[in-house]
Formats: sequence, structure tokens, C-alpha cells
Amino acid sequence: MAELGTATGPAKLIAVTNLVKKLSDDLEAITLLPKDRDLALEELKIYGRDPKNADPIFTKEGISMLLRHAFHSPSSDTAHAALRVLANAMLLKTETRQTFVDQGFANRACKDLKSENWDNEFLLSRILFLTTYDTEVDLKELIDKHHLAERINDNLSRHAKQLSEKAKAKVEPMQEMALVETLKLLFNLTHHCSDAEHVSAFTPSVPHIVTLLWRQDISAAKPLDPPFGPLVNALLNLDMESDSSKAAIYPKNNPNAVATRLIEMLDPSMKVYDDGELEPVVTPLVSVIRNIYEHAPESTKEHIRSLLLPTAEDRENILGRGATLSARLLKNSTNPTAPALREAISHLLFDMSDRDASKFVENVGYGFASGFLFQNNVPIPTSASEAFSKGDPNGEQKPVNPVTGQFIDAENPVDVPEMTQAEKEREAERLFVLFERLKKTGIMDVQNPVEAAMREGTYRELKDDEVEELE
Repeated sequence: MAELGTATGPAKLIAVTNLVKKLSDDLEAITLLPKDRDLALEELKIYGRDPKNADPIFTKEGISMLLRHAFHSPSSDTAHAALRVLANAMLLKTETRQTFVDQGFANRACKDLKSENWDNEFLLSRILFLTTYDTEVDLKELIDKHHLAERINDNLSRHAKQLSEKAKAKVEPMQEMALVETLKLLFNLTHHCSDAEHVSAFTPSVPHIVTLLWRQDISAAKPLDPPFGPLVNALLNLDMESDSSKAAIYPKNNPNAVATRLIEMLDPSMKVYDDGELEPVVTPLVSVIRNIYEHAPESTKEHIRSLLLPTAEDRENILGRGATLSARLLKNSTNPTAPALREAISHLLFDMSDRDASKFVENVGYGFASGFLFQNNVPIPTSASEAFSKGDPNGEQKPVNPVTGQFIDAENPVDVPEMTQAEKEREAERLFVLFERLKKTGIMDVQNPVEAAMREGTYRELKDDEVEELE
């Protein structure tokens, strides 16, 4: 038997036309045996992967034929074969998605999601996911009247129940794919239906998603590859404040477990993803950790701070220059190529500083704190330029450079020649002008040191030949 789907060019168009007609005629009067029908759909799927010379698949008639085989066939094999062709068509041609919606099959897809079958869950979840783009589908109606949230909650429950040491080693590929499609659909629904009423319909999924965070080991090379990236994204819009969510996220026997698991994903993620990947891949994870921190009990907050804020060891160097997780977070809090990640990290660090500007400067150094405070209209503390103390590894308090966050006694001495008197006087003149300009901006309440010198009687007029003209 010749290999399926090998025709190209005009011959492919003829083959596709004949397949669509044969499958359409079969709906009016059964002309095909089950195996021949499924074989024809399989060949159509192969041809449909490339829309060139496959136009009959994407017409209204072609999509209608696929819909009838997918949703009206008594054979699950035929239905799944038709759904695969349909899913590919909807991925490649956006106009086919509206045809699916217009003919009322979004409602039917919600109903059929109830069947406990991985293939069914995968295909229907993907098709419904695609309808969330470029269609006029009423997603709220699907949730309110067609039980879409219930179907998703139930399907995630099935995945969570499958999770055991034995099942963990024998996850079927289709089961994994079905989980990812369900999570993607959940995220899009909570994104587009972001009001509390509809988001709350998915709250029962929170415990299942939390359970699935331990579905498999975290990859050091691609820590947010499926299922972890989709699991994190699914949590992003869900209600963390409900009693059931808190019970799952901060379990009494180990309230730090979920936060620790997420930070175990964050650590390698900050190492392996480049600037182009950090923004879309890692930003949701930082945002979820921030949400979890916000609603956590104080003991869990303290645990998160211990893992993410600079430690005494970090302060042996200028903050943000080391290889620790806190250093990489600080470095990316000013990353110009990842603005969303930059904001998410800065807000998380600010939250961990009790949203107090003085604590924020103490935790991350004025160099990292100043831009965020200015952009968010948070007054810069008057103590920002003053040294403060932090405990070293032995618990002893040591003074810290307020700008760099480094222990002062760990700073490298600067070996520069002593300034001459003339150089000192010229530098004083420059500083006088700069202070006057800074006062006029109104950004900070500054005092010109020359004014202070005059009050203290230490001011001396410079001679004409001692003053350097400024530009």
C-alpha cells in the first residue's frame, strides 16, 4: 500500500478534494467501512499540516464535515481522527475557529470534556483554547451555562489523583499532553474572564495544580518546560485568598513546601534562560511567588526572604555581582531587555521589605532601589545616604555601604593620588553648582554644603585665579 499523504502540488489538491468529498458523502449515506473512514481522516490530517494545496479542508463545507464526524460519530476512533484534522485546521487558519463557534460546537465541546479519556481531553481542550483567539465566542456563557470550569476542575483532579510514585514513572505521553492543554485553556479563561465571579469558578483547581508541582523532577536545563511552566501560568490568575487555596498552598504540616518548590524552579531558571526567554518564561513564576508571599503566614514570609534577599555572604561583594539567586534577581531588576520581569522582581523585593522604602534600601542597596522608588513615586528616605549595619555570618553587626549594599570593611581600597589644594577647590565649585541645580528640581530636600559652611564659619572666598569657569 502506498504511503499516505505523499502527493504534492496539483496532485495534492486533487487528493484533498477527493478525500473531503468522500468523507462528506459518507455523512449523507454510509459508504465507508470504519477502518477506511479513519484512514481517510488520517490522510487528510497529513495533508492538512501544510495549508498549501489543501484549501478544501479549510472551507466552511470542509470544516462542517469534520465537525459532524468529530461530534456525531458513534466511534471514538473516528471522532478523535476528525478532531485532530480540525485542531490542525483551527491552528493554521483563524477563520475556521469562527466557523466552529458559529455552528454551536463550543457548547458541545464543553459537554464532551466530561469523558474520562486523555485523547478526548487533549483534543477538545486544544480546540477550545484556540477559540479564545480571534473569535466571538462567549467564554462567560461557556463557564456559566455549559460547565466549562467544572470540566476543567474535574480533569485536573483526575491528573492529580494519578500522581503517585508508581504512576509518576509511567505517565502516558497523551496524558502529559492533555494536562498541558487543560492548563493552557484554564490560563486563557482566567485571563479573558478576569472578574472575581468567573475566576472563583476555577478555585477548586488550586489544590490539584499544587499537587501536580511534584509530578516530576525539575530539569536543570529547562526547568520551566512542561508541565511546570503551564502549571505556574495556571496559578497566575487564581484566587490565593480562599480558604481552600490557602490550605493547599500553606499546608499545616509544611507551610513552606510550595514556596520552596517554586523557588527551586526559579533558581535554575535565572541561570539557563537568556534575555529573550526570561521575559515570557520566568516573569509568571516571579509573579506567582509574589502572590504566594503576599498571603503567606509570617513564618513562610520569613522563609521566602531568607531564600531571596541578599545574605551576609552576598554582602562580602557589591550586591548584584555574584552568582547567587539573590544576586541574579537584583541584576535582572534593572534588566533593560526584560521590562515585565524587571518590574515583577522589583515589586517582589519591595514587598519583602514590607513596602518600606528604608528597609528596601537596606535590603538591596540604594543603587538598585532608587530607580524603582522614583518610578513608583515612593519618597526616597532621608537615611538613604547613611551607612547602616547588617549581621555578618557570625551574627556581628557590621557597617554597610548604602549605595552598593556591601560591607564597608569588605570594600577594596581605592588607590588614587591625593588631590592638590587647587583640585579640591575646583571640585568644591563644581559640587556647589550641582547642589544648586539639584535643589531646583525639587526631587530631594538637599542642603548645599557651602551654606552649611557659611553658618559654621568655615567658608572662605576663593580668589579669582582659583575659580575654574564652568560650562
